[in-house]
Amino acid sequence: MSWFLWLGSAPSLLLVGLVGRELGLGVGSQVVQAVTCSRWETSGVTGLFQDGDVVIGGLFSLFYKPPAMDHDFTQLPPYKPCTRLQGLPLQYIYAMVFALEEINESGTLLPGVKLGYHIHDSCGLSFWALQAALSLVGGKGSSCSLSAAITNYSAAYGEESGERTGDQSVPLIIGGDSSNAAQILSRLLGPLSVPLISYTASCPCLSDRSQFPNFFRTMPSDIYQVRAIAQLAIRLNWTWIGAVVAKNSYGLISIKIFQEETRGAGVCLAFVETLRRENIVSDATRAALAIQASTAKVILIFTWYTDVRELFEQLDARNVTDRHFLASEAWSTSGDLLQNPSSSKVASSVLGVAIRSSVIPGFEKYLRNLSPSHRPKDRFLREFWENVFLCHLGDTAPANKLLQKDPLPPCSGTESLQTVQNLLTDTSQVRVTYNVYLAVYAVAHALHRLLLCPDIKSLPRNSSSTCSIPKHIKPMEVLQHLMKVNFTTPQGEMFYFDGADVPAKYDLVNWQKTLGGKLKLVLIGRVDGYDLQMNESAIQWSTGSNQVPVSVCSESCRPGTRVATRKGEPLCCFDCLPCTEGEISNITGSPNCEPCPPEFWSNSDRTACVPRQLDFLSFNETLGITLTTVAVFGVTVTTTVFVVFLYYRQTPMVRANNSELSFLLLLSLKLCFLCSLVFIGRPSVWSCRFQQAAFGISFVLCISCLQVKTMVVLAAFRSARPGAEALMKWFGPGQQRGSVCFFTSIQVLICVIWLSLSPPVPQPDLDVPGLKVTLQCAMASVVGFSLVLGYIGLLACTSLLLAFLARKLPDNFNEAKLITFSMLIFCAVWAAFVPAYVSSPGKYAVAVEIFAIIASSYGLLFCIFAPKCFIILLRPEKNTKKFLMAREQKD
Repeated sequence: MSWFLWLGSAPSLLLVGLVGRELGLGVGSQVVQAVTCSRWETSGVTGLFQDGDVVIGGLFSLFYKPPAMDHDFTQLPPYKPCTRLQGLPLQYIYAMVFALEEINESGTLLPGVKLGYHIHDSCGLSFWALQAALSLVGGKGSSCSLSAAITNYSAAYGEESGERTGDQSVPLIIGGDSSNAAQILSRLLGPLSVPLISYTASCPCLSDRSQFPNFFRTMPSDIYQVRAIAQLAIRLNWTWIGAVVAKNSYGLISIKIFQEETRGAGVCLAFVETLRRENIVSDATRAALAIQASTAKVILIFTWYTDVRELFEQLDARNVTDRHFLASEAWSTSGDLLQNPSSSKVASSVLGVAIRSSVIPGFEKYLRNLSPSHRPKDRFLREFWENVFLCHLGDTAPANKLLQKDPLPPCSGTESLQTVQNLLTDTSQVRVTYNVYLAVYAVAHALHRLLLCPDIKSLPRNSSSTCSIPKHIKPMEVLQHLMKVNFTTPQGEMFYFDGADVPAKYDLVNWQKTLGGKLKLVLIGRVDGYDLQMNESAIQWSTGSNQVPVSVCSESCRPGTRVATRKGEPLCCFDCLPCTEGEISNITGSPNCEPCPPEFWSNSDRTACVPRQLDFLSFNETLGITLTTVAVFGVTVTTTVFVVFLYYRQTPMVRANNSELSFLLLLSLKLCFLCSLVFIGRPSVWSCRFQQAAFGISFVLCISCLQVKTMVVLAAFRSARPGAEALMKWFGPGQQRGSVCFFTSIQVLICVIWLSLSPPVPQPDLDVPGLKVTLQCAMASVVGFSLVLGYIGLLACTSLLLAFLARKLPDNFNEAKLITFSMLIFCAVWAAFVPAYVSSPGKYAVAVEIFAIIASSYGLLFCIFAPKCFIILLRPEKNTKKFLMAREQKD
């Protein structure tokens, strides 16, 4: 059986093959490609050791290479070791030592068991971390090669004997200072079942138990911090955000999760720029130009603080100072950035997620009481001491001897750290340090469960119980009990592993300027899992206002408008189009306008539906007054003509062609003028019925009189022919009155049937758009109305035809000519009425009908009676029977 472990970290890869069937683990070893032991042994890497009943391994990146050595990780020569000491990782180491000493002094946790430690420095290099891990699991005397380490591991944890046979090895390791390093170490230690607990690795990929079954961490997965940042963006209504991320799994996975979390919340990315450590200057320049050119006012950054420092310097060079930043935990609490002059100019408005800060009781006192005189074998402390106090201890040469032109003065190691302020002694923001502290307690509780022996008397009779002995502890046993860890920390918080992860707990921090212009961290909220609590009033914005800054591609559409997306652009970029009439939007950023119900209409701002206003042709408006005046004037003129005819009723002009029909015609014309007034005013049930009946009957009465007059003229001239004397007896006064009554009664019958079965009713015309809706008499039966108009049209056409046939009869005054002309005007008016009525909206349709009634009435009145009145009043000499009966002379 074989395993192939692909262990990769930029810029190098390590491929280790484990092949064979040896030892109790069922694995042999063969190194396909590895770093030689000489590099490990001569690199200057050393450790901090304390033996105990159970020894815990530790891996920390304490030293780092000078910048001149950064050109190639894979070709680091053995004579150029890591020489620069970092203060913060040293605090991590002493947090582990402090926790172990605290547990050893506890009477309740692991009583009678002393915990030791073997701590190594990895120099931040995966190669050296691998070698250190192999040394830890193989024991003190093991070689740094994989095959030798596995041999020593198998000898130390021999399965057949069940006893430790070699030098003391560690059953687990606290280490993996980055996600890449954690993946490499976990894959290496996985076949050996050695647990690895990381205090900073946050890649979501490490939660996969199928790939990393031996991995645990006290640092939450990046999924939770990205979700917290996404909640911040949504809560602050930042919908247009630029992003700058590291071009590795940390940055690329984080921005992918951010996009997934904000999908559907209206948050868009204006741009995504990537940074690579090896090309940081050019990449930071490109990112700074993108930020400067973008309209996004909020920039999300997922990368290491050194990359952010270069980015801020590039922004400072371009005077880009009006941006707000969302910070990941990788740089949100960086003291280096807070003290950088460029940061105070560029990034005075930062909101960030930070690893939860906590208090470790007694830890600061412990750190300030450290002294090489009490820990003479602690090389880490000795070198730190020399760097802080600029001296060298005893007979040892200074750690930086090669870099010093002048020798440093000696020091005794009894100097005090009580007044020293640096990264080691600063415990105001204990974050990663607390993760190390928790990791130690998690191990202690797992060992406590493993080593705890229940009282045999309290066990059931047939039950069996085995207890582990500190010297016989196997890594697999520790791994199994780590999965079951559940305890309350000394700070009163519940701690347990959910697979590889711990419950997510973060701080929300804000960078704020002090009175002196320096930046400081201010706690503004907390994140527990998915729950985000934030005090917005505590945030200090660079604008100097308490108002949350706006970062949008397009301003939210105000009520009364709707969102219209722009083709080819993100959803956050849109135009705002006003709602059309009859539609509203009463919320900000509405995607659609909603139509109002038929009885309502949109107000002028298109923000609310208001009841539609009833409108009708009234006597108070200009159009109503005009039509009323014209109609009343028509009634007056008709009455005047009626009086003239009545006064001159004995003259030939009035008596000609049945004066009784003339008076009846004048009466019907007066009714026609008057019926137009019924159409003006607010429609009611009775007015709707009466106006159509009055209109139909008045005009039929009028046209019936004209038709009978025309028939009488034709009969009179036909009776003058020889043999046709008897024709006139059918057109006497009685027959004429009867004919008029007969023609009119048909219209009366039609109106009665129509108004009885389906009369017009007052109803608002909701089909016509607009705030004002016309209250009109709706025709419930179009057939009835069509019959009324059709009958009027039939009589009018018949009268026109008869009058046309009688137009050339040889009278000086032939009334048929007047009737012909009047009927032509009548028919023309009503022919034009139909399209005008159909196309006129609202009350103007009523006005068109009134105009048609008045115009046709005036046409009949003036065409028929104006010539007669002219002769009666102005040419009385022609008002004689002789003149009227005179025949035209033939040529």
